[in-house]
Amino acid sequence: SGLLSRLQTSAPTIRTLSSSKSFSQNIPSCLWKLGRLNHVAIAVPDLEKAQSLYKDVLGAQVSETVALPEHGVYTVFVELGNTKLELLHPLGEKSPIASFLQKNKTGGMHHICIEVDDIKAAMTELKKKKIRILSEEPKIGAHGKPVIFLHPKDCHGVLVELEQA
Repeated sequence: SGLLSRLQTSAPTIRTLSSSKSFSQNIPSCLWKLGRLNHVAIAVPDLEKAQSLYKDVLGAQVSETVALPEHGVYTVFVELGNTKLELLHPLGEKSPIASFLQKNKTGGMHHICIEVDDIKAAMTELKKKKIRILSEEPKIGAHGKPVIFLHPKDCHGVLVELEQA
């Protein structure tokens, strides 16, 4: 009886989450809503090789190359069914992708893009929450829609692009 009573008293206590409060109750309501993942952007040192990998080796649908001078990049989109990859290559010496590739010679993930239903409301609220936005006003992005970028130091090391849905 001594061993059995010691086992019974040393049994671990299991705690469960209360089902009366849902997780969403802890999230404050916003004037804007975060939507789906639009794309993951990858900086590449050789755009043709990267296009070939996704198209010829992996069999994905790959767009034509589009120059976006206002962003300093060439872009190519790889369709994945539920989202896209955006291949980024520098357009000009002052391209942010050129400086990224100087630090990351083989390329790598550059940013993620998430859709929002109201980019202006998102900007206002994020500024109040001390999240730095890398431009004063939205710019037109690769999909012809307004976009902003959030400072990676305010987003746990990830450059986040928000795009008007």
